[in-house]
Amino acid sequence: MREGKIIRVAGPLVVASGCMGAKMYDMVKVGELGLIGEIIELREDQAFAQVYEDTTGIGPGEPIFLTGKPLSVELGPGLVSSIYDGIQRPLDIIRVKEGDFVTRGIELPSLDREKKWKFTPLVKEGQKVEAGDFLGEVEETFLVKHRIMVPAGASGKIEKIRKGNFTVEETVVKIKASSGIKEIKMFQTWPIRKHRDVQERLMPDEPLTTGQRVLDTLFSLAKGGTACVPGPFGSGKTVVQHQLAKWSDAQIIVFVACGERGNEVADLLLSFPELEDPRTGRPLLERTVIIANTSNMPVAAREASIYTGMTIAEYFRDMGYSVALMADSTSRWAEALREISGRMEEMPGEEGFPAYLASRLAEFYERAGKVVCLGSDRRLGALSVIGAVSPPGGDLSDPVVQSTLKVVKVFWALDDRLANMRHFPAIHWLLSYSLYIENIKERLNSEIAEDFTALRQEAMLLLEEEDELKEIARLVGVESLSAKERLTLESARSIREDFLHQNAFHPQDTYTSMRKQYLMMRTILHFHHLALKALEEKRNLEDILSLEIREKISKMKFLPEEDAELLDAYVQVDEAFKEMLQSEE
Repeated sequence: MREGKIIRVAGPLVVASGCMGAKMYDMVKVGELGLIGEIIELREDQAFAQVYEDTTGIGPGEPIFLTGKPLSVELGPGLVSSIYDGIQRPLDIIRVKEGDFVTRGIELPSLDREKKWKFTPLVKEGQKVEAGDFLGEVEETFLVKHRIMVPAGASGKIEKIRKGNFTVEETVVKIKASSGIKEIKMFQTWPIRKHRDVQERLMPDEPLTTGQRVLDTLFSLAKGGTACVPGPFGSGKTVVQHQLAKWSDAQIIVFVACGERGNEVADLLLSFPELEDPRTGRPLLERTVIIANTSNMPVAAREASIYTGMTIAEYFRDMGYSVALMADSTSRWAEALREISGRMEEMPGEEGFPAYLASRLAEFYERAGKVVCLGSDRRLGALSVIGAVSPPGGDLSDPVVQSTLKVVKVFWALDDRLANMRHFPAIHWLLSYSLYIENIKERLNSEIAEDFTALRQEAMLLLEEEDELKEIARLVGVESLSAKERLTLESARSIREDFLHQNAFHPQDTYTSMRKQYLMMRTILHFHHLALKALEEKRNLEDILSLEIREKISKMKFLPEEDAELLDAYVQVDEAFKEMLQSEE
């Protein structure tokens, strides 16, 4: 291992001389403690490294060791249910061996080297394989079958394949390639800053259902899509991401707590092992990987944490899984960029952020997507990325928000006024948008109902009309509005309170299937249509609004999907209006 000499230390930034021949993004070990760092700039024989651990006590004259390898992650059985820090050190193992604090310079393998996994071959000796093909599988958890894949550059013919229980370091397959015999273990390493190769990128055309009505019906995210959730402190960003992690129909969840407060990360770590996967009844942690990087950890480690999470997510996507990555929050990651940029004395951009902020954000989000994975079989995988953004004071003109909006296609804008009104999720329907609606329109209409997107559009129009009418009502009073306009206000209120508002603690209301969402929206709008018709026939608005069926409509969200009353609500609206018209005759 080559060695250089430290000449300057500025917080998480270390400058060393004698580093001729070093490469960008190579991993280094700093000082006698061997702190993990990464080269981020080279000037002649000087290397500028950001250190992912506390540099207190490190000074000029100490050595810096050049590994000659990029900062990488270990990918193999044992990832699921694990809790790592930003550079993939296993926090649960460290706690057992070292205590409650991470010792500086500690080195532990990311994957357990002693545990044996049952390897079941999926190919035979003599069979030709190429990069990405499945060699075998391991039942990692009850919910996840871990596929062992041919690594890049190892195409050839199976020379030997073993069956049985092995550690991740034991050779399970030998492949005869053009360059010689390749020994394949159950894990591989991959540089975190290099995206994993794919055969083809496809247009996302399948909705990622979340069970959150405002998201699924109004602002849908596609599998393989990108979304951002900006909002001020206390507006519910973390809660929304927790709900998505619990209820979205992704098969694997990678949750990256990037610089979040310790109490929020602690809540995540305590709640996930106890939560049940709604589809199987198994612990949710059995399909989750957690990267825990709190605000009191070294600031530079935030920079690595989202790339570590992204690389792990790509690995599971390559197995053909639908993966959802939650990054909470990219604002803290951007603050780490700003910190390092300032230490390097670079010319600052807007609000002190580096000029390359937008390109770094684009590099991160563009690794999402629906793809044809490497391999001889046509295997589809999807990686969806949802990033929370925490602009100061909820200012949406913040550079991080604006740079993010240039690359993501779904914008879920959280509003602190809605949060203060206890409206959950506090996503503002007039500020948010989704650019995937046209892509998934056909799938929604064919799989749920042929008029699903038409109802969605009508509901959005009612909410927009309500906003305009509220402004008029503030000036001249609600009484001065026409009966039709007052009905619009009432119907929009019903959409907001009976449909968009959800109770995360109610067993039926915390998650709503797409079918139930359709039935609810159809019933609310059906009432609106019949009420308009009744007004045209000179019926009294107060009589219409006092119908008992309105109370049943407001309680629909608390009914199970299979409940006959929910299914019959549409017919009951017809009967209610029929009775009203007959009684007045």
